[in-house]
Formats: sequence, structure tokens, C-alpha cells
Amino acid sequence: MSEERTSPHSIRRAAASDITRVSGKRRVVAITGAATFLGLNLIGLLEDDPRVAKIICLDRTAPPTAGTKSRFYELDLVHPTAEERLAEVFGAEAVDTVVHLGLLESPSRETSYSHELEGVGTMQVLNACRRARTHKLVVRSFTWLYGARATNPAFLSEKHSLRALGTDPFFQDKLAVEEQLLRFRQPGQGRVVTVLRTAPIIGPSVDNFVSRYLRLARVPTVLGFDPLWQFLHEADAVAALKLAVDRDVPGVFNLASEGVLPLSMAIRSLGRARLPLPRRLLRPTLGALWLTKRGDASPTLLDYLQYACVADTTLASSRLGFVPVFSSREALSDFAGAEQLREAKLLSESPA
Repeated sequence: MSEERTSPHSIRRAAASDITRVSGKRRVVAITGAATFLGLNLIGLLEDDPRVAKIICLDRTAPPTAGTKSRFYELDLVHPTAEERLAEVFGAEAVDTVVHLGLLESPSRETSYSHELEGVGTMQVLNACRRARTHKLVVRSFTWLYGARATNPAFLSEKHSLRALGTDPFFQDKLAVEEQLLRFRQPGQGRVVTVLRTAPIIGPSVDNFVSRYLRLARVPTVLGFDPLWQFLHEADAVAALKLAVDRDVPGVFNLASEGVLPLSMAIRSLGRARLPLPRRLLRPTLGALWLTKRGDASPTLLDYLQYACVADTTLASSRLGFVPVFSSREALSDFAGAEQLREAKLLSESPA
């Protein structure tokens, strides 16, 4: 399930703020997808927080960042008994907060499994929360679900419809998750449900379909278009999750670093060259490379190489209290610096 690596960088630095919450009771936090990048680093922050009593780690593999507060339960969310197991664990451990990170970070060629993990896996998590009467749920989602369209305004708020391409399997599954969450967080249920829609996460350690695209030697783009992109630094993403755990603030929140960059500038700052192609040629090219496993540039990216999808983060600042430490430019710079070190290491290790 994990597609990203543990960050050696200063995740804690971005999260070091005076955080309060409504209740003085010590949290018992369960994390699905505990072995993902976000899960691993969130565990590290929760281990250091005296306001957290226990961390219940749920995944197919044990997270190496688990400490004395953590208890690991091996679990595959697509297994038919996952709901029963989750409800049992939530009840036995007196879990009051569930952070659902057992979702895919990137498109997968195994679309059947992806559909099961996103749709069925989320359904089993939500049903277990209902059965165990879990008070609070935090889920990570994507700003790109608003869709990249020529008619988009300069900034997309949480009130805008989700118009990502429904025929793309990756977005189709993500939209289905959002529909489940919409039903689950209906008023009058006595639950606090916080949905964090993040811009593409990037940084020195993250590994997802956006970072793989940007690290290509020649980066394919749509001829005649140069859309604005925004990012979220990996440290700020983890800090935002911690903030959502600490503060009981229901709702949907867009998360992104300050500032936007033209895609051409992002590519140039990484020392890469663009490969501009007409859209009619780029779509089959990306599709063929993806299906034959000869390239990491998923066809899911296509609309975002042509049109902007920039989120308004005002609500996250005013209601959730989230203020990113890193700008989009700084997030990209950290990613570029790590890439240069990685390439230099590979070069030094290659035979003469």
C-alpha cells in the first residue's frame, strides 16, 4: 500500500506550533495505511505528543516509526472480514479518532485492486466507525478532484463541484470515496469528520506520480499550454494531519503551499527539458508508455498539463488554523535538491 518513503527531513519543524483542541481527554488515534509516507510520519509526531495516549497502527506491514505508544494490527482493507476486525479493534482499544490513510497516492495499473481498496476499503472503515461509535474521522483527499478545466476560476474553493475526469480510474475511485464521506458526515450524526484535500505533495522524500513525472529526463507537456501548478511540502502535509487530529474542526479543507508556478518553471527549476507534444499525440503516447510500463507519466496527468487547477486555501487558514511553513517554490526547491543528491550518488556508484 505504501508508495512513499519515510522523510529524513524536518517533519517535526513544520508541526511545531501551539496546537489546542476542544477536549482535554487524551486521544486514542487509529491510523489506516500506517505504513504509508503520511502514516509513518504522523505516527512519529503522535508518539511525541503527551496528549495522545495510544496509537493504533493498521496496515499490511508494521510501521518502523512505531514507538512505545503504538500497537500494530495487521490488516488488509480489501479482506472481507476487515470491517469486523476494524470494529473489534476500535471498540477494544477505545479509539476516539480514526485517520484514514489507507488510500492510493498514485494511479495504479492494477485497477481492480485499486477499486477494491478505495471503494470497499473505505466502506469497511466507515462501517466500522459507525459500529464502534467512533467520534472522529480524518481523511486525506486531493485538490485535483476539482478537475483541470479551461473554465476554472483563478482559485477553486471548497464550494466548487468536483469535476475531475470521471472516466479515469484513479479519479473515479477518489470521487467515489468523497461520495461516501459526504453521506458519512451528514449533520446530526454526532461525528467530527475532517477531509483534507491536498495539492500535489512534494519534497525531498516523497515518491508519487507527480514527483515521478517531474523527474523524467524529458518531461512531456501539451504544446502551447503552460498551466499554473501549486504544491504542498511533505512536512506541511504531515503537520496538517496532526493539526486535524488535535483540533475538532469538521468540514472539507483545501491545503496547499503559498504561491503558484507555471509548469514550465517547475520543470526548468529541476534542470529538466520539456517535450512539448500536441494533445492528440500526447494522450496515446502517455497511454502506451503507461500500459507497457516504459514510463511513469500516467495518463491521469493529461488535463493538468493543459489547464490549471489551483485551490483556495482561505478556509483552512481561518477555520483549521493551518499555515504552511513552505511555499510552493520552496517545496519544489527541496525536491530539486534531493534529486541532485540522488543523481550525484548514482553517478558516483556507477562503474567507470
